Formats: sequence, C-alpha cells, structure tokens
Amino acid sequence: MGDNDHGADKNSTIPLLTSYKMGRFQLLHRVVFAPMTRQRAYNGIAQPHAVLYYEQRTNMGGLLISEAVAVSVAANGYKDIPGIWTKEQVGAWKPIVDAVHAKGGVFFCQIWHAGRVSNCSFQPNGQAPISSTDKRIKSQVRSNGTSTEDFSTPRRLEIHEIPLVINDFKVAARNAIEAGFDGVEIHGGHGYLIDQFLKDQVNDRIDKYGGSLENRCRFALEIVQAIVDEIGADKVGLRLSPFADYSDASDSNPEALGLYMANMLNKIGILYLHMVEPRMIKLGEKAKTPHSLRPMRDVFQGTFIVAGGYDREDGNEAIVTGYADLIAYGRWFLSNPDLPRRFELNAPLNKYNRDTFYTSDPVIGYTDYPFLQSDD
Repeated sequence: MGDNDHGADKNSTIPLLTSYKMGRFQLLHRVVFAPMTRQRAYNGIAQPHAVLYYEQRTNMGGLLISEAVAVSVAANGYKDIPGIWTKEQVGAWKPIVDAVHAKGGVFFCQIWHAGRVSNCSFQPNGQAPISSTDKRIKSQVRSNGTSTEDFSTPRRLEIHEIPLVINDFKVAARNAIEAGFDGVEIHGGHGYLIDQFLKDQVNDRIDKYGGSLENRCRFALEIVQAIVDEIGADKVGLRLSPFADYSDASDSNPEALGLYMANMLNKIGILYLHMVEPRMIKLGEKAKTPHSLRPMRDVFQGTFIVAGGYDREDGNEAIVTGYADLIAYGRWFLSNPDLPRRFELNAPLNKYNRDTFYTSDPVIGYTDYPFLQSDD
C-alpha cells in the first residue's frame, strides 16, 4: 500500500499489527518469524537460496529470528545446519542479512549448541558429544529427511572446559554482528546443551554447575553475561522452554526455573526473553494448558516473546491482555511467507507440509509456498 497513514488506521484494530518498540528497534508489527531448523545449509554454510527464503518472510517491517546456527564444529546435531564460527560462514550470512535489512526487517541470529542431542558422526574425529551429563538420550534423532540414528552417549564436560564452550558462544555472537545481524538469540531450550544444564532431570552434576537451581542456571547465565559483555545487552535475547521435555529434558519445577531465570536476566538487562508455551492438552473443543507463562511475563522487565501453537485469534488476545509483547509463529509463517498480510486481511492460510520440513531441496517446501495473489 502506498498510503502509510491509511495502513496504520486499518491495522490499528488488529493488535498483532500494531507497532512496537523493542529497545532501539522500531517494529511495525508484532508477528515474529520464529527460528526453525531447515537443514539446507550444505556443509555447514548458509546457502544463496536462503536469501530468498528469509527475504520472502520479511514483510511489513517485523522481527525475524534465524534458524539455529552452530557456535562451533562440535555444536552440531543434525545434517546441513549452518554455522558461524569461520570467516567463510560469516561471509555467507552477509547477503542474507542484507536482503532482510533491504526490506525493513530486524534480524537476530539464533546461536546454538546441540550438546548430547547429537551423534558421533556429526562430531569432529567421531568423538562423543558433550553435555552436562554422561547419560544418553533414549529416543532417536532425525539426521535427515529419511532416516534416524541413535543418539550417542555423551561425555560429561569437565569444569575446566566450560569456559571454552562459553567462549564459543561469545565468538559466535561477535561473528553474528560482523555478518550484519542486529543481535543474537541464545538458544537455551528444547533439550539442547544449555537446557541440559538447566533441567534437573538431565543435570546430575555435583559441582558448582549442578544440584541447586542456582547452580544449574549458572552455565546459562555465564553465557548470557559473556555475550552481553561482548556485543551489548541491547542486542541479546534468550529462548527458554522450561515446561518442555524434548530429548528427555524435563524439570521437576519448571515454574521455579522460569521465574529464577527471568529475575536473573533482569539483573543482566537483556533485550528480550523468548519463551515456549507449555504443551497444550485437549479440553473440550479448545486446547488448553494447566500451566502459564504469565508469572515469568509479570517478572521480566524487557520485551517478552511467546511461541507455541498460536493462531491469529490467540495472538491478538495475547497482545490485548498484555500476556506478551510479540508472538512468534513457526510453521504458519513457514507456509505463509506473507503471514502478517494474511492476518491483516484475515485471509485463508496455506497448509504446511511436514514431509518437506527437513529435506535438502532448495525450493520445494522452502521458497515455493504461494503468496496472496493481490493486495486488494
């Protein structure tokens, strides 16, 4: 639309499409492109086809969070995951970031370490993946679109090695800024390395990184602090999933875990906290959950982003009630690259195809989802 004022008036009745100031970033709407693993970064390097993928989903000036990006050669847990620890990888991200910025988007790089959610085949020299523990995950890992492999038995990190892993995160954050990203989101959820320290059903350490809630959170908070010291708190977000049990990672008191982290993150002063909703259960006609992120929302002083099964109606309600500042959409944004526009018009949504989530095809299930045919 050429008439910006008309667009603002039109959108003012749609909470998801109201503007929001996130620190120094002025967002024109509250629909966030969620981080999603796509396994199309061959040999660990972001590819030219990712330019179109992210550019397609940069519309109306919003926040995009990249797919999980490995912080080191040992951080990987899946086939064809991008990294950001080499100069070549940094250079490969630059045109992708430039394309997002050219369309008015704010782009954060999600930096990640799989920990024990890996297999020796993904590790340098076939070594064991690292973790807070030496307990192996009992379920299986999807290594590509067609087959699965058992998770390997991990090696418990020695206490003197922990600063080296923290440094990997710090260097990755520095590299992300060099690549042009506006900031980084630290992946602290979904059963990956940081979560393996946070959750008491995984972390069985008896040193200063295990046992009490404070000790289990130490690793995560040291990573956050190191990155803040490197690039500034105004460029740092953290994703947490205290209620999730992915990859055998659950906690006996997820509410306490979430609240403790929210309080400690306030002291560090990071830009945003991105939290994943508890699993929904079917109660009558509507899926509901016995848990809530509201206590963490009430405590955390920065921007609060929520993700987890939201549709247009749920997202609008969350904004109106103050439950969240921004709503992250994954699968629906994947299959509808113009999702904010569809929300504006209350247009039908394309269905997503699970079979093409993790293939290596640079087009099918990646950049071939259709846009609305007209702006009318």
